[in-house]
Amino acid sequence: MKLPRSYTIQELSLIINADVNGEGDLIISGLNEIHKVEKGDLTFTDHPKYYEKALTSEASAVLINTNLPSVNGKLMIYSDDPFRDYNRLTSYFSSFCPSGQSISITAVIGEDTWIQPGAFIGHHVKIGKNCIIHSNVSIYDNVEIGNNVIIHANTVIGSDALYFKHRSRGYDKLLSCGNVVIEDNVEIGANCAIDRGVSGRTIIGSGTKMDNLIHIAHDTVIGKNCLFAAQVGIAGCVIIEDDVILWGQVGVQKNVTIGKGAIILGQSGVTKSLEGNKTYFGTPAYEAQKKLKELVCMKHLPEILNSGHEFVKSE
Repeated sequence: MKLPRSYTIQELSLIINADVNGEGDLIISGLNEIHKVEKGDLTFTDHPKYYEKALTSEASAVLINTNLPSVNGKLMIYSDDPFRDYNRLTSYFSSFCPSGQSISITAVIGEDTWIQPGAFIGHHVKIGKNCIIHSNVSIYDNVEIGNNVIIHANTVIGSDALYFKHRSRGYDKLLSCGNVVIEDNVEIGANCAIDRGVSGRTIIGSGTKMDNLIHIAHDTVIGKNCLFAAQVGIAGCVIIEDDVILWGQVGVQKNVTIGKGAIILGQSGVTKSLEGNKTYFGTPAYEAQKKLKELVCMKHLPEILNSGHEFVKSE
């Protein structure tokens, strides 16, 4: 999330009443969680698993809960609870603003775009030309939609990320302050949900077509001219390159990449990154031809076991 203006690290530390290790005049221009940081950002970490990633990232400053030496000149803001204090900063710069009408007066809607009855358009939404937004679609704040886009009934664009920290008392939510960008010539089916980025953008590339009942999680980037069938579910921070086809009920694990032109057959589970221009099947998904041969062998396994053949263990 880009800040409304540049802030010194000292100004930010005063908002959360935390201590800075170093000069307080460092300029910060954005807040980003660890997977999406850029130069000029403040990020946070509260677990040893991510200390090194935070310290070697592009972030200019790190909100952290332990006294570690600075790396590459990064400034540290020390907090007993970085997760809590990062949420305080998010709330300070991007607090929830309720709406009293179905289409916000701050929304910008292009020529020849139709908004059907019952749709909700939030604050600072941008919708391009020649779009159709069907009934009961909900478009949350700050969503950007290109030209010639069709969104079918009951779909939600810009809902919060599934990002929680487990505490002894339950779960604390990491507040989402990112958005969704839908490029030109996209069609999204009915009853879909596309979550906004935690602090960055969830992107649907131009020409991509989606069936009904699809979920796209936070910070996922989908390329151009992709095709997704019904009940596809894609976790957070996934990269799907151009011309990828996901058939029905495909599930994709977080933080993986699917290469350009890949085809994933129905009910497959993608658990690791896959090369482009190949067809995959199964859970975990791998090349379909090999998987289908394996299934044929398994089909004949009872017959082989009942044939009386003895199996000799190799030394």
